[in-house]
Amino acid sequence: MAINQNHLFEELNGVKCAIVEKNVTAERVEFLRSLLEFNKYTVVVVPSATPETFTIGVTDVMFNPVNAIFGRLLKTREGHVVTLAYWQQKEKDSNDEAPYFGTIC
Repeated sequence: MAINQNHLFEELNGVKCAIVEKNVTAERVEFLRSLLEFNKYTVVVVPSATPETFTIGVTDVMFNPVNAIFGRLLKTREGHVVTLAYWQQKEKDSNDEAPYFGTIC
């Protein structure tokens, strides 16, 4: 059990993993798998309780998605820093020239 809810752990396929996201679609799994594997994480995906969704985790239990995004630790294949909007798939390209905390609307 994690100390706080922002850093969850779970055993996926018998492997202790840091949880990246739960109840995600197959499309989201492929986006995150590609991004995380490019950043040298080992990704584990298992079906969720509902058959259409999945839980995705990484074997590096030190991984925390919030820290990775706001700490500017992840890169895209183009070499840009992953922004929150890119992670959430709201933007197709990561504009790392903008402040990492995004813009306020």
